[in-house]
Amino acid sequence: MPTSSGDDYERKLKTPAEAASLIPDDSFVVFGSAIGQTPALLHALADRAAGGDLSRVRVTSLLPMGSAASSIFREECRPVIQFESLFAGPFDRGLIADGNATFIPAFFHQIPRLFTEFMDINVSMICVSPMDKHGYMSLGTNVDTNKAAVATADLVLAEVNPNMPRVHGDSWVHVSEVDAIVENETPLFELTAPAKREEDDSIGSRISEMIPNGATLQLGVGGLPNAVAQSLMSHHSLGIHTEMFVDSMVDLIEAGVADGSKKTFHPRKALYAFAAGTRRMYDFLDDNPQIEAHPVSYVNLPSNIARNNDMISVNSTLEIDLTGQCCSESIGSRQFSGTGGQHDYARGAFDSPGGKSIIALYSTAQAGQISRIVPSLRSGAIVTTPRNEVHWVASEYGVVNLKGLSTRERAKALIGLAHPKFRDHLKHEATQIGHI
Repeated sequence: MPTSSGDDYERKLKTPAEAASLIPDDSFVVFGSAIGQTPALLHALADRAAGGDLSRVRVTSLLPMGSAASSIFREECRPVIQFESLFAGPFDRGLIADGNATFIPAFFHQIPRLFTEFMDINVSMICVSPMDKHGYMSLGTNVDTNKAAVATADLVLAEVNPNMPRVHGDSWVHVSEVDAIVENETPLFELTAPAKREEDDSIGSRISEMIPNGATLQLGVGGLPNAVAQSLMSHHSLGIHTEMFVDSMVDLIEAGVADGSKKTFHPRKALYAFAAGTRRMYDFLDDNPQIEAHPVSYVNLPSNIARNNDMISVNSTLEIDLTGQCCSESIGSRQFSGTGGQHDYARGAFDSPGGKSIIALYSTAQAGQISRIVPSLRSGAIVTTPRNEVHWVASEYGVVNLKGLSTRERAKALIGLAHPKFRDHLKHEATQIGHI
């Protein structure tokens, strides 16, 4: 007689220490990124490493956060746990800079394929919602790369957290797909919006004027994308197709602004690959039929992005040179973040009928001391979005469309987006380089 889902669940239920003891020495372990981390399992893995029970484990993730991430990064774990970052953030960029972690360059939409074809993943640790009567658990906030990790790993450890929302779409993992289950009720990490800057309103309103009613949106991380969302409250019939679902999208949906009624790809559904925000947002996602989460290989595939008519992508950059090259992930040669989906959406939105890819940036950094618009990228800077892909660029001083412009025309247009106190210097340098 077949085993019921409930029996299977009970048979696989273990303590965190018991589950972590199943991880073989010299394994390559991937754990859920951002909000979809596995705190109990990570702490148990760290304890094994610190206690001398393991000699070497390679570990990878996209954006580790909170105390769970800190546990595997502590000093006594470093000889054993070798961290390989897929998207540098506050918890791992310092380790990368110090040589205590390495970085794996990747387009976000290709990471699931890296897992299944190129990286020999042995162990997958996932955070899921409680099991339903049919034996299914939801990956909730982080479907992104987890589906591929579950499919390819030899050992799948599931951490069940009742605070993880059950999200519709391709988010489901059946109890038969996991090897061990740990129960851990803990609040999900919350990501609050950054403090508003005085430039936000002017940039947000400029970009909102470029967005037609009925458009579909992808908004990146930070104050500028939030400002764009706040400027859209008088729009209607907007849709959402985004790698990252954030709190401002809840505002648009609850206000009736983003109902998805004009979407040409998954109409009336808001699609995302991962979500990060407040508890209010996680509650909004829970069992909401208007929301669907899918692997990032599907959501961020440029050809799928382009299936949305009037697709509008808004992302930020750290630095842009006078030809339009965007460095969005490093400060010089120092890895600061990752490629993420910026390039995916630059290409997909431009290929969308009526679509626009927008790079939005503050004209200055370090309290106005340096210009983000520069003659040439600084030494060692990583080109995240090449100049051939950049479409629109926006700052508090205006917006320009770079498509079809010569390097001379681009330099003049981008100088117009710079803070006035840097424009003369930029003109001089552009002349010396030969741009103008």
